[in-house]
Amino acid sequence: MSIQVVLPTAFTRHTDGRKQFDSTAANLPALLAELDQTFPALATQIKDENGKLRKFINIYINDEDIRFLGGDSYAFQDGDEVMLIPSIAGGRR
Repeated sequence: MSIQVVLPTAFTRHTDGRKQFDSTAANLPALLAELDQTFPALATQIKDENGKLRKFINIYINDEDIRFLGGDSYAFQDGDEVMLIPSIAGGRR
């Protein structure tokens, strides 16, 4: 089984310029553990000091928010596209 992880440009400085990579992770916790090994600089950006996904990081599976698919318990399917998207807030009035 293989999934494709897609990253926004803002994260590519932590992945040696890679915007996507393949993974065999079975679920989100396994993917986060893989990031610890493969891209530790990225892992520190998306995980908090307790190893949990930061609140401002959104995960989409094939354009569907993972929260609506079962969250951490969602089992990735072969060919899934997993996107890690940081929330954008703020601005000027």
